[in-house]
Amino acid sequence: MILQEKAEITRPLGLYVHVPFCPSTCDFCAFYQKPPEADAIDRYLEGIEAELAAIDWREPVTTVFWGGGTPGLLAARDLRRLGDAIWRHLERAPREWTVEMAPSTVSRARMDALREVGVTRISLGVQSFDRSTLDSLGRRHSPERISRAIEIIRSAGFENLNIDLIFAIPGQSMAGWEADLKEAVRVSPEHISTYCLTFEEDTALYARLNRGEKLRRTEEEECRFYEVAGEILHAAGFRQYEISNFARSGKVCLHNVNTWKMHDWLGAGPAAASQRHGRRRTNIDSLDAWHRGIMDKHPVYREDDAVDPATVAVDCLVFGLRMNRGVNLGGLRRRFPQIDLSIFDSLFEDLVEGGLLETSGTDTIALTPRGLLLADRVAVEILERHA
Repeated sequence: MILQEKAEITRPLGLYVHVPFCPSTCDFCAFYQKPPEADAIDRYLEGIEAELAAIDWREPVTTVFWGGGTPGLLAARDLRRLGDAIWRHLERAPREWTVEMAPSTVSRARMDALREVGVTRISLGVQSFDRSTLDSLGRRHSPERISRAIEIIRSAGFENLNIDLIFAIPGQSMAGWEADLKEAVRVSPEHISTYCLTFEEDTALYARLNRGEKLRRTEEEECRFYEVAGEILHAAGFRQYEISNFARSGKVCLHNVNTWKMHDWLGAGPAAASQRHGRRRTNIDSLDAWHRGIMDKHPVYREDDAVDPATVAVDCLVFGLRMNRGVNLGGLRRRFPQIDLSIFDSLFEDLVEGGLLETSGTDTIALTPRGLLLADRVAVEILERHA
C-alpha cells in the first residue's frame, strides 16, 4: 500500500538498496555480485528486513534507488517482499523510486510488482543497441530483447524511463556510437545516461588490458565520443544537467542529484554505502559476512569513519561542479559557515583564466564545456588545494 504525504519535506534523504545478484559478470563491471541462488536470495531478503528495522528513521526518505547487481533477477514475489520491507519504515511516498533493470530480466510480472510497491522510474542497462558491441562487453541481451523490454515497461504504465549507454568501447566506431544515440532517442525515454567505458581493477577488461591488448581509446577519441553525445541529444530536446546525464524537462534523477549535492543517504545490503549524521559507512562486500553481522546485531563494515564538515563541503564542490548549473558559493557558505572557501580563490581564478571555469553575478561557479571534459583534473586540483 502506498502512503500519502503527511508533511512538507525539509531535507532530502535517499535510500539506496544494493541487490547483488547477477547471472554472470559483465567484462567491465567491478560491483559486488553473487549468482542468484535461491538460498542466497532468501538470506539477502531476511538480512535487508533486519537491516532496515535497525535504522533510525527520524527523517523521511525522499528518494529510493535499487541498484546492483541486477535487481530484476528477483522474482515478482521477492520484489514485493523487498518493497514491503521498505514501506514498513516510510512516512510518505518517496518523490522518486528508481530500480535498475537489465533488458533480459524485464517481464510483465516483475513490472507489475514494481508498480504495486510504488516504483516510479526504471533505469534500463542497455549499453548499446548493436549486437557485436554488446558481445564485446559480455552483455547477455540482444537488440531485440531491448525493444521487447521497453514495450513491457511502457505497457506496465511506467512514464519515467532512463536508458544507460556506454561509449569508447573497443571496436566501437563513431558511426556506431551515433547509431546508438539516435536509436536511444527514437525509443523516446525521458532520460539518457552516457558513460565512458572505464577499466576497473578485477574486471575481465582490465585483465585484457594488462595482457597488452589495445583496448583503451585515446583521451582525444573519448572527448569526441562525449561531444557527439551532447550534440545529438541536445538536438533531440534532451537537456544535459550532469556530465553523463541528459533529461527531458522535469525528469532529472532526483536521487542522484541529492547525492551529488552531498545530502544524506542510507545504504542497505552488502557493499552499500551510507552518509548520515556526520558518518560514512560501507557495508562489507560479502553476502555471508553481511548477513551474519546483521542477524547478530553487530553489522560488519568495510569502512566506518566520521566525516567532518570541511570534507563534505569540498565534496559538494567536486560533485557539484559535475552538474551543469554548477555550485552556488553563497549557498555553500551558508550551509557550512565554519568553512573558509577563500583557500580556493586563486585556484578558481586560474581555472577561469584557463577557460575551464566560468562565474556569474549570482556567486555561482560552473565548468565550461571544455571544463566538463576535464572535470576529473579539476577535481584533483580542488582536493589537492584542500589537503
